[in-house]
Amino acid sequence: MTIDVRPASVFADVRALLGPKSERSSVCWCLSHRLPSKANNELRGPARGAYVEELCRSGPPPGVLAYDGDEPVGWAAVAPRADTSFARNRKIPHVDDLPVWSLWCVRVRPGHRKQGISHSLIAGAVDFARARGAPAIEAYPLDNGAARVDLTMAYAGLRKNFERAGFVHAADTTSVLAGHPRVLMRLDLR
Repeated sequence: MTIDVRPASVFADVRALLGPKSERSSVCWCLSHRLPSKANNELRGPARGAYVEELCRSGPPPGVLAYDGDEPVGWAAVAPRADTSFARNRKIPHVDDLPVWSLWCVRVRPGHRKQGISHSLIAGAVDFARARGAPAIEAYPLDNGAARVDLTMAYAGLRKNFERAGFVHAADTTSVLAGHPRVLMRLDLR
């Protein structure tokens, strides 16, 4: 299997990975960290998909997609930290004033997991940020050690996967997800 990672500019493919079964549903659409809390809470149902569709049309795309042939099988959200809620998050510290990018969600479709797609997504997100001039990229994965993680809460990624991609521990956080502490991992792109 050859996985190709591309910018998430095709809305139908983003919808296949992030969209709800019912258009009226107010699922995340990976907007929870992209929008301020008030705006995120006010954006309901089909308006959430319409917002993401506009992100796909405007630049830069809201992340990257992994493809197995023509089938979208994975998603990673990546954007300048200044454009996300991580710019104001009190639980995840700023290491310095560098205008870093954030990688906060890695999702692989059921039936395609445990095939290394998350590793391809992390590498693709790094390449995406680097190509757009990011001096560094951060992630805020779970530091779960050998403990199991509920797949619905594994979207933040796992520390060991980011370490394999060359990220280093830059700071501890006070954020906890699914009972596991999150750490700030960083990869310098300069």
